[in-house]
Amino acid sequence: MNITAGKYKGQKITAPDENITRPTLSKVRMSVFNTLQAMMNFEGASFLDMFSGSGIMGLEALSRGFSKIVMFEKNKKVYNVIKSNIKKYEKDNDIKLVLGDCLNNKFLYKSEIKYNIIYIDPPYYSGVYEKSLETASKICDGIIILEHVVELDLTSYNILKQKKYGDKFVTFIKI
Repeated sequence: MNITAGKYKGQKITAPDENITRPTLSKVRMSVFNTLQAMMNFEGASFLDMFSGSGIMGLEALSRGFSKIVMFEKNKKVYNVIKSNIKKYEKDNDIKLVLGDCLNNKFLYKSEIKYNIIYIDPPYYSGVYEKSLETASKICDGIIILEHVVELDLTSYNILKQKKYGDKFVTFIKI
């Protein structure tokens, strides 16, 4: 798995066990960030990945110019793989990896940071989409990106764009 664009384009990223995570495909990552780039300037912007999995979305954000990156991962094995991936980037960048559940974490609730972009891609069929959106809505000052396969009731949200890739949707929500 490689970073697709930006200053770290082509850098290889070690993927965790595919039985535990489901890394976002490169064509989906490229599309997400190209869509975002048409909406905003990444310089000085913050990016939160609530369910990091491989960590590739946070590293893509870093490579493309986001200034502050925060990633959550609650699986210790996966956390360790992400930690080793970000070691070469964290010295010169504001990137933080948190071990724990983003939905029950004091770091998010006590932080005064309002994230410009929040990426939500929990394990499919986990039943945490609604709670994730509720949490993200409180700490977002921009756009929430939701990757999902299940149909969700998003009628109370301001949907900017929705794209379908095979059986999955990527939905951009303005907060």
